[in-house]
Amino acid sequence: MEPITKQKSSCPTEEAGITQSTKRVAVVTGSNKGIGLEICRQLASNGVIVILTARDENQGLEAVQNLKARGQSDILFHQLDVTSQTSIASLAEFIKTKFKKFDILAFRNENNPNTTMQVNNAGVSGTTIAPEPISNEKTKKELSDIESLTVEKVDELVQEFAKDFKEDTPESRGWPINFAPYIVSKAALNGYTRVLAKNYPNMAINAVSPGFVKTDLNHNTGILTVEQGAKGPVMLALVPDGGPSGLFYDQMEVSTFLTRNVIKLRKFICSLLRFHERKEISYA
Repeated sequence: MEPITKQKSSCPTEEAGITQSTKRVAVVTGSNKGIGLEICRQLASNGVIVILTARDENQGLEAVQNLKARGQSDILFHQLDVTSQTSIASLAEFIKTKFKKFDILAFRNENNPNTTMQVNNAGVSGTTIAPEPISNEKTKKELSDIESLTVEKVDELVQEFAKDFKEDTPESRGWPINFAPYIVSKAALNGYTRVLAKNYPNMAINAVSPGFVKTDLNHNTGILTVEQGAKGPVMLALVPDGGPSGLFYDQMEVSTFLTRNVIKLRKFICSLLRFHERKEISYA
């Protein structure tokens, strides 16, 4: 899922470097490859100045060079590790100094199985699977009650899961059996999206599922191209002032935080299981 945050209005700034006062500035996290990279390309094609970010500086710089070779000039790189406050502060200072503003934030989820809980929520709090696959009643109730849901409550639920997962008791506590960190982190991210939209009415904050896209995450077993997957996030990033906020989009259409995500999760799990079965057979 891609949480997309957009300032509903922005003031012109002085020109600095490649910056033009009338242009919008976008930050795309984890964007050195895949859907994130394509989001950068499409935003730049629509006249947006794009700050491409990645943890690995060499990979990020190479991605920028490749985009510039394809004719996208208004793209630059800044290193970013969303789990590091020092790294986040460095990016913030860079934006403040060079642009004095930014208009769009596309937070690109990362799904390394060893760091899913840490990464998927670090950049947002410090969402796209609904609570349906989770049988932990407390969690389902908290995440479904948007009126009383707060960032602190979401954090507490994530920490509770992390504790149970570390103690190897997730199933007995009602957490998902398969891909538990992935599912819980996405459900929490859904919660963050709706809470932040409620807390910051001057911003348009939405979540979008790009669809089942061919990426490294699913070993390229998806059915959509990265070009197709990036269309939804880019559409929301470019929505005019006064546009929607606090909603979930399935690609380019408004959906719910529930049914379609569960179906997509099942497809994702099945594709991974089929891949690993083939892998085990090939290595036998």
